[in-house]
Amino acid sequence: MKLSLTTGLTKLFNNRLFILSFFILLPAITTYRQYHTGASHNNYLIFIYTYFHANDHLSLFARYPEYGDMNHYGPLFALIIAPFAMLPEFIGMFFWELANSLFLYFAIRSLPLKEAKVNAVYWIIAHELLTALFACQINPSITAIIVLSYTLIDKKQNFWAACLILLGTFIKLYGIVGLAFFFFVKEKPKFIAYCIFWALLFFALPMLFYGQEYIISQYKEWYLSLSAKQLENATLVSWQDISVMGIFRRISGNADIPNLPFLVTGIILFGLPYLRIKQYKSQDFRLMYLASTLIFTVIFSNSSESPTYILAFTGVAIWFVLQEKPIQPIVIALFVFAILLTTLAPSDFYPRYIREQYIMRYSLKALPCVLIWLFITYQMMFKRFDFKTISN
Repeated sequence: MKLSLTTGLTKLFNNRLFILSFFILLPAITTYRQYHTGASHNNYLIFIYTYFHANDHLSLFARYPEYGDMNHYGPLFALIIAPFAMLPEFIGMFFWELANSLFLYFAIRSLPLKEAKVNAVYWIIAHELLTALFACQINPSITAIIVLSYTLIDKKQNFWAACLILLGTFIKLYGIVGLAFFFFVKEKPKFIAYCIFWALLFFALPMLFYGQEYIISQYKEWYLSLSAKQLENATLVSWQDISVMGIFRRISGNADIPNLPFLVTGIILFGLPYLRIKQYKSQDFRLMYLASTLIFTVIFSNSSESPTYILAFTGVAIWFVLQEKPIQPIVIALFVFAILLTTLAPSDFYPRYIREQYIMRYSLKALPCVLIWLFITYQMMFKRFDFKTISN
């Protein structure tokens, strides 16, 4: 009886229709809770007013009484959010959440992994996806853009890979990390030409709707807003800076610790595995670079906040399912540590006092991902990836 129940649950949790239904249910739950129970959906208000302010040729990056905080997405985002902004607020919000969830679902489905491993990735990231959806964030879609950038390059569909990379860049800048897969590109000159084409197109596209002079002024304001945000985030009281730098700044109590030494060290470590050119033939080596990229993007950004970790945790999930069996004890320990401290950090798993006075105060949500990223870098530098990959 017990074996039958286990078999039934295994089949259920590996059923794609069930998983897809779950990825539809999560947006329904978060939309209802954030809209109808008095919880905040401030981020969604920021997003839709970007469209309204663009229509009125107002600043996209000023503070407005309709919502708290400020918009930090590029002028192109006004066009991305337009279909949702034109709907009644609750309906638009639901479809926004649903679009983010399903985009990530289909991006993960494109990974060159066995079906069971893809399904494992879905369940590993589920709680982190919920955190991102509660914040009405676009981060699930940014995660999807980075994953699809990799899979499209892997399938030699460079034109569309370049499209996604530049789309993500003109929305939130994070998308530019898709260029990390440049070394795996065939026909690199064509890929560069495609990137230039899409960069020019996405730069100019908002001008067709809102005028050249206005959009140019908004690009300038975007730069200034991002520069100001960097200074604001590097404080000891910000809800952001859940990063390597944030850990050091907050534990030491010194807000003046600069980003640069950490970024230089991180970039060097990130780039070292590229020297193993012969390993490029291994699908698993390339997938490890995808995992490394997703985590690196978050842990070395002082703009990272809790909902941003859907990017990093997707990297953690991909890394974990790539491990050879029997899985090393250190891998299991790091993975469990990440589940406990990264994914469950903002939940009621911890008493509020522990969450606020330790996990949030010292940016500890980042710690497991930092350790896993260092371990990934070690594996990529020293592990021999034979070409009988375990991914397929």
